[in-house]
Amino acid sequence: MNAVRPGALLWVSLPGPDLTQKDRAFLERVDPAGVVIFRENVVSPDQVRRLNDAIRAACPSGQVLIAVDQEGGRVARLREGVPLLPPMRTLGDEGDPGRIRSAGRDLGRALRRLGFDVDFAPVLDVDSNPSNPIIGDRSFSSDPLKVGPLAMAFAEGLMEEGILPCGKHFPGHGDTDLDSHLDLPFVHTDRETLEERELVPFRYAISRGIPLLMTAHVVYPAWDENVPATLSRRIVTGLLREKLGYSGLILSDDLLMKAVARRGVVTAALQALLAGCDGLLVLRDGEAAREVFEALSEGLKEGADPVLRALERVGRWVRPVSPGSLGR
Repeated sequence: MNAVRPGALLWVSLPGPDLTQKDRAFLERVDPAGVVIFRENVVSPDQVRRLNDAIRAACPSGQVLIAVDQEGGRVARLREGVPLLPPMRTLGDEGDPGRIRSAGRDLGRALRRLGFDVDFAPVLDVDSNPSNPIIGDRSFSSDPLKVGPLAMAFAEGLMEEGILPCGKHFPGHGDTDLDSHLDLPFVHTDRETLEERELVPFRYAISRGIPLLMTAHVVYPAWDENVPATLSRRIVTGLLREKLGYSGLILSDDLLMKAVARRGVVTAALQALLAGCDGLLVLRDGEAAREVFEALSEGLKEGADPVLRALERVGRWVRPVSPGSLGR
């Protein structure tokens, strides 16, 4: 991945189903690491394929990764042209890794036909709090020992068809009682329980070589008293990179979610870089994405350490190659 451009740290989205001249100018200027497709970008499978092709052609570096949240169940941006999978809990309750891997392959094959590179799945969160408003049946299980192998069966199925999986939400969103889209959750669980429960699936996924992980906008006082994981160097670098030995790309969750947006998107973006994130998601707000891009450009021009270090990490990342990704 060409990482000499500031946009190599930025993941953005677009407002509609067709690429306008304004959209093309935006993509040419920013040349982002990734573009995320949402429901408002989708009309039909053929239209999605044309849109993805147009996005790819508009990005000068030719390095853009096109992503979608396609977990199954209630988190599925695409309703046509792909298998309509049940919630992952349904597959998890069946307990058949072969069936789950096959589901990942089927989905990966369809996503690849539509021109995607990344699926923001699987969820590696343990369903450890029944009152959690955001995870629930998106999790494979409430048993941490089951989540990792089942989630990675799905991830490996995706990879076999050339789609990069992104595990989420490190270090675990399952024990929250608030939705981080709307508020800043705290998980006041002790460190020993977190390490024996929430971290178990992530350790497994890391051992299996998951290429992308996404952070959680959640505060874990056991590791960092007041700072959400996405913005915490203790968690992103100290825990994920150094203690767990993760060497893939680390993406922030959307920096416009209310859990972190109160800090201002540029401030949140720079704090996420300081924490050790490699990709900054700034979604559904083109002006905010431009502001972050300009801040990154200025940081690169001035030789700011967080920007330079992040670009160096991204530059070292080698996209995994699978048989399904050899040629488009």
